[in-house]
Amino acid sequence: MNAMKNKVQLIGRLGADVELKTITGGKAMAKFSLATNESYKNAKGEKVDETYWHNLVAFGKTAEIIHKYTRKGSEIGIEGKLVSRSYEDKDGQKKYVTEVQVNEVLLMGEKANA
Repeated sequence: MNAMKNKVQLIGRLGADVELKTITGGKAMAKFSLATNESYKNAKGEKVDETYWHNLVAFGKTAEIIHKYTRKGSEIGIEGKLVSRSYEDKDGQKKYVTEVQVNEVLLMGEKANA
């Protein structure tokens, strides 16, 4: 049960091209957004489509693979965990961020025709 305490699995499409940076020690870091969709029927029986946006971050080889083989609109599956951090913006205000830290990625297919 320990492996299930902080586990996230998502399948969705990239909202933009992946941003790749090199961080301390020469390690790669990728930041990107992922859209997931959900459909359900409301109380009136009408179909409702919802889109949820998730902020993701990946490191090392996983970051490099995501950057190299995906682009805006690519469908991927990920597994990772939720991480929270805080920082001070340029005005000295404390900001809080929650992201999904990606451990594994599955490249699922080509970009959808938009």
